[in-house]
Amino acid sequence: MAAPNRGRKPAGAQGKPGRALALILIAMVALTGGMFLAGQLTPRLGIDLAGGTTITLQAKNTVANKNAINETNMKTAVGIIERRVNGLGVQEAEVQTQGNSNIIVNIPKGTNSQQARDQVGTTAKLFFRPVLTVAAGSPVPPASAPPTASPTPSGSPSSTAKTSTPPAAPSVSATTQGRAVTGDLKKAPTPSPGASSPAAPTPTPTPPADPAATALQKQFTELDCTNEAARSKLGDDAKPSDSVVACGEDDGQWSKYLLGPAEVDGTDIDEAKGVLDQQRGMWIVTMDFTKSGSKKFAKITSELSKQQAPANQFAIVLDGEVVSAPSVNQTLSANAEISGSFNQQSAQDLGNILSYGALPLEFEEQSVTTVTAALGGEQLRAGLIAGAIGLALVIIYLVAYYRGLALVAILSLIVSAILTYTIMTLLGPGIGFALNLPAVCGAIVAIGITADSFIVYFERIRDEIREGRTLRPAVERAWPRARRTIMVSDFVSFLAAAVLFLVTVGKVQGFAFTLGLTTVLDVVVVFLFTKPIMTILARKKFFADGHSWSGLDPKRLGAKPPLRRSRRISAPIDPKEA
Repeated sequence: MAAPNRGRKPAGAQGKPGRALALILIAMVALTGGMFLAGQLTPRLGIDLAGGTTITLQAKNTVANKNAINETNMKTAVGIIERRVNGLGVQEAEVQTQGNSNIIVNIPKGTNSQQARDQVGTTAKLFFRPVLTVAAGSPVPPASAPPTASPTPSGSPSSTAKTSTPPAAPSVSATTQGRAVTGDLKKAPTPSPGASSPAAPTPTPTPPADPAATALQKQFTELDCTNEAARSKLGDDAKPSDSVVACGEDDGQWSKYLLGPAEVDGTDIDEAKGVLDQQRGMWIVTMDFTKSGSKKFAKITSELSKQQAPANQFAIVLDGEVVSAPSVNQTLSANAEISGSFNQQSAQDLGNILSYGALPLEFEEQSVTTVTAALGGEQLRAGLIAGAIGLALVIIYLVAYYRGLALVAILSLIVSAILTYTIMTLLGPGIGFALNLPAVCGAIVAIGITADSFIVYFERIRDEIREGRTLRPAVERAWPRARRTIMVSDFVSFLAAAVLFLVTVGKVQGFAFTLGLTTVLDVVVVFLFTKPIMTILARKKFFADGHSWSGLDPKRLGAKPPLRRSRRISAPIDPKEA
């Protein structure tokens, strides 16, 4: 006789439901406590629900590079813009491409939309260029035009060029070997229109300027920096190796510059930030150079320190505009700072832009759309009403068809809702998850997925009762069959949500994320709550005896007594009959 298999539970064996219920109860308490500890009691809302600003930027090719718009540059621009926006302290911002040349930036309520617009659209091309000539910003009459200064091919300023007095621009100081150097970068008085240049040594004769230098000098002479249209055309097709004309403003007064080729650019900056100088009581922007940048900066300041004003100045040019043009009296290397008419916001904005690098493309702002908090609130209410209607219809169906079993389904839905709400709330400060309208739709769809799992289990139990089994063994025997069906169904739903999340962008990902999360929670709830609670209810007389309102009445289900096999006993054959 074969020994009984003691390691395997019979089909009707019942586990310990109390442990599973205790585990899910502990999880709910822990998640709820985490909400209070994090100080976040409601999920973060996206722009379409809480209000915010959507900025559409269109990339454009430059004269110098007619093929600048490509997939690589667009991806790089998205990453830089995203870091800039995050640098403002915004964690729910969305930056994504649309088509081949557009970038959509979604910034939630609570952020200065104008500040964000300035951040995301600024190209932030930074160059350090030697100053060749400088004058007042208005056009110079032909009779009083300043002497010419031909840019040198190497980019070093010509020491023989006769120039006017340097303008007033935000001063720049620098540090070397970690200590501040004082007195080596000086700010010159602002030239006024028609002002005469100070006495200067008679320049030595220079070779005739080439046509390019002559054209640049003419552009410099005729430039009117007080004209915004004229300023916007500067530097559109300029390369770092070109000499350029630029404008700069200080205290509302414009000056124009003739600048040599760039010696240092923004990629040589390791870190930049706006800080408050406690000693001077003013906001400044500090810049730390990379190793190679320090060498370049030391080389250019060494050359400039040997020149006479204004040839001993270098201009810090940001997106074609001179933000500072200090003079240099000694070699500098490790880092520098920009000071001037900064407040806290402008200093931190400039530091943020310089830290995250220049955009590889130029962008034009196509549209700016602002969703008010009132409109977002209306959409949120509409979503919640839709969810409530869907939930009510599911409950009505469960009560009408399953009667007492509907109690199990409703309790399971409540547990699932608590887990979903607490996890979404904690994911806000955790990973920056923001609940948008598509995510709400995903949660509504999840109600049907969760209810479907209960229905599968209930129908398996009813099948067992129809076969003539009592409730307690029916609950246990139905579980393995229902479990397989639920797992396969939820796996397909989760796979669809994962694929949708990976291949889409923006708000659609909110729908996919919510759908995937609630699908996983459906498995957790069915295993740790629905099944254990059914095991406990099967011991209660109301359900075990098949009350007419229990939803498990054998008569209503058409149960038949089980067929029992009987042995056939063959009668002995009478020898006489044989």
